[in-house]
Amino acid sequence: MLELRGINSGYGRAQVLRDVSLSVAPGEILCLMGRNGAGKTTMMQTIMGLLPLMSGEVLIDGQIVSTLPAHEVPRAGVGYIPQGRRLFAGLTVAQNLEIGLRARNSGPEVLDEVLALFPRLKERMNQRAQTLSGGEQQMLATARALCLRPKVLLLDEPTEGLQPSMIEAIRQVIVQMRDAGVAILLVEQRVDAVLSVADRVAFIENGRNGETLPAEALRADRSIVDRYIGV
Repeated sequence: MLELRGINSGYGRAQVLRDVSLSVAPGEILCLMGRNGAGKTTMMQTIMGLLPLMSGEVLIDGQIVSTLPAHEVPRAGVGYIPQGRRLFAGLTVAQNLEIGLRARNSGPEVLDEVLALFPRLKERMNQRAQTLSGGEQQMLATARALCLRPKVLLLDEPTEGLQPSMIEAIRQVIVQMRDAGVAILLVEQRVDAVLSVADRVAFIENGRNGETLPAEALRADRSIVDRYIGV
């Protein structure tokens, strides 16, 4: 389980998140929604230790991870697929995946499992990441995170700029991870994509908690979404 308890963070003196709390259970997809600048990516970076906490705690399975240096957070079982993918562009597909495997000393059986989810990558193992299509790069970023055998998976706008077939491929993998017991925190602005996979939706507004609702409630009344992310 991922838990955020009253976290406050930001960039230098510029505070973005204010007393934010949420939890994601194993086998659950919680979608985080809000307007641009609301604090969604800041929350992801804070969980990963890339931004320092001003106060509050981040816990994985009841253990505090917010005191760990950033490079130790993946070893605690947190996989992160950032917006923009952040691949090692000059390295091959195989080398990018090897970095994911080494983070938690995952064995070759984990690589086999990940490649079974993304067979297209298996055909491109010796190809440099920068030569892949946008959809293939997103697959590689996701596969690298899954090489950690994560307990918690953070995805920041994973379908941005992808064609429909790639969006569906990523969606299927996210659902499979949920069904395997992974706690998933998903930032996504495409309402249809959110409602097709989410168990619950948490809104964030001006760096503060908004409502957290079952996805069924939003499927029945989309005006709730418009209230938080409409222009």
